[in-house]
This record gives sequence, C-alpha cells and structure tokens, in this order.
Amino acid sequence: MKQTISVLVENQAGVLNRITNLFARRAFNIESLAVGTTDDPTISRITIIVDSGNSVVEQVEKQLNKLIDVIKVRTLDERNLIGRELVLIKVNATSKTRQDIMTICELMGARVADISPSSLTLELSDTPDRIEVFEDMLRPFSIKALARTGVIALQKGSSNI
Repeated sequence: MKQTISVLVENQAGVLNRITNLFARRAFNIESLAVGTTDDPTISRITIIVDSGNSVVEQVEKQLNKLIDVIKVRTLDERNLIGRELVLIKVNATSKTRQDIMTICELMGARVADISPSSLTLELSDTPDRIEVFEDMLRPFSIKALARTGVIALQKGSSNI
C-alpha cells in the first residue's frame, strides 16, 4: 500500500540526508521524493511516497517527529490529497508524426516545451497514473529522453500542514 507523507522541515543543509537515512535504516524503499521551499524560505516541504503498511508508516512518523529539524509530519489520506508530478519527454518527431504527437498532447493537456527539426520536448503536470498513460501513448514515436519529478502533494480542504 502506497503512503504519502508530508514533512515540513527547517530549510538547512543536511536535513534531507537525516530524513532519508531514517528510511534507509529501516529498509524502507522511497518510491518518490520531492523537496521544495514553501512560502516561507526558511521552511521546506518534503513529500515522500513509500510502499508500506499503516503501522510501519506510523512508526516512521514518530521517528521523524523526533528529528530536531522537523517542524510537522502528516501522513496524507489518499482520498484527501491533491498530488501532481511533472514529466518532460523528448520524442522523435518527423513531419509525418508531428501532428499525431500534437493531438496526443492536446488530449492529455500537455504542452510543447521545445521544437527541433527531429524532435519535440513535451511537458505534462498530472497524476502519476495519467503520466503513465501519456508515456504509453508516446512510446510508438520512440522516446529519446524522459525525466520525471517526484510527486508533490497538499491536503485538500482548509486543513494545513
């Protein structure tokens, strides 16, 4: 079962290392990790996706709360979060295939980030499932390069972390 953990931390050197070491010591595989500053440049938000049971995540949450640089930790309920990931995909594009690729982009809500005579670089921000669909639709055109960010997430509604 995939769990999304949102952690607010002080924006200081070494904090990410201490947090990832906590996961490594317990042999948890981090499936996705995204870090960025919040509206306050002294605070960063770390979004971690792990594949573990609820009791394991509760233990990790308690351990994270013990770290001095951690301000707040919350496991986000899958039904109560908004999560997005960014993908950049460079595909081969000829004059014959360019329109087909553009149609896929239009259907998926992607945009063209760069055009060259032999390729298109496409950008899509969406859920991981829809990004997988987008990748699958582009595979027949020969993907030259692909880069995905980790998932970033916020809790729905007026609750805040």
